[in-house]
Amino acid sequence: MTSPLRPRFDRDLVHRFGIVAVLLLISVVLAATTDSFATASNLTNVARQVSINGILAVGVTFVLLTGGVDLSLGSVVALSGVVCALNAQPGEHALWVPITLGVLTGGACGLVNGLLVTRGGIAPFIVTLGMMTIARGLALILSGGKPVANMSPALTDLAGDLGPVPIPLLCFALVTAGAGLFLGRYRLGRHLYAVGGNEQAARAAGISVPRIKLFAYGLCGLLTGLAGVVLAARITTGQPNAGQAYELDAIAAVVIGGTSLSGGVGGVVGTLLGVLLIGIINNGLDLLSVSSYYQAVIKGVIIVGAVWLDRRQARS
Repeated sequence: MTSPLRPRFDRDLVHRFGIVAVLLLISVVLAATTDSFATASNLTNVARQVSINGILAVGVTFVLLTGGVDLSLGSVVALSGVVCALNAQPGEHALWVPITLGVLTGGACGLVNGLLVTRGGIAPFIVTLGMMTIARGLALILSGGKPVANMSPALTDLAGDLGPVPIPLLCFALVTAGAGLFLGRYRLGRHLYAVGGNEQAARAAGISVPRIKLFAYGLCGLLTGLAGVVLAARITTGQPNAGQAYELDAIAAVVIGGTSLSGGVGGVVGTLLGVLLIGIINNGLDLLSVSSYYQAVIKGVIIVGAVWLDRRQARS
């Protein structure tokens, strides 16, 4: 007798192999058409670039698995980066202080989102759209509308390398491994799938749906705060205008990776592949000197295509 989980597993497997095939094809084409794509310096640059989007994508994976959405990622990245930079002036605090404050700022935004969704009964789209504006405004207020510079070298060194490996890539790898382990091995991870798959059935099984959703938004916020700290270290300033449209790349990567916008289906492995695909496409368009105007069009087509595929798979 065939297990009812087998068809979905087979579709997920085919989907992942399809992404890998597309990823390899694009890489081969770029290596053949450009002289710099396959160089060590460019690949290292790609690794640094995908790390921030990757951390964001892993965070929003938890929210999407519950059937929610978070449109405030980019603004929270900016706010977290500004808070981190303001507390990272040379000689003021130990290194852990600005890092912790930056991460907790993101976590606080995530918890507010979760509380408004679960206790306030407001649609996630509306809540996170409001947080997008609020967080951006707070970033501008705290920074006075100017970049916060003069950060301590100890913090900016976090964007450097540990041996041959970029530290942001290590952060992304640790976050991805931890998230994969959590979703695959722990009961709370399975509860996220249950809530996204069928809220009524989850409640009947004794799962506290509001707590699970609050956890998802809070964890997404913490990882968004971490991405803000990493970005601030990388650009050596807290930019109140940083992170614009970051949520689009993150959500696109997650959906391309097979996580359903309806919730209950997906995982970190697919998110990782989606992040790599988005990162290589972005890098390739830059190397091919494609206008930023056309790049915006191409990204939009990719996002719409990913959502269309998601809906088509949901109906199959």
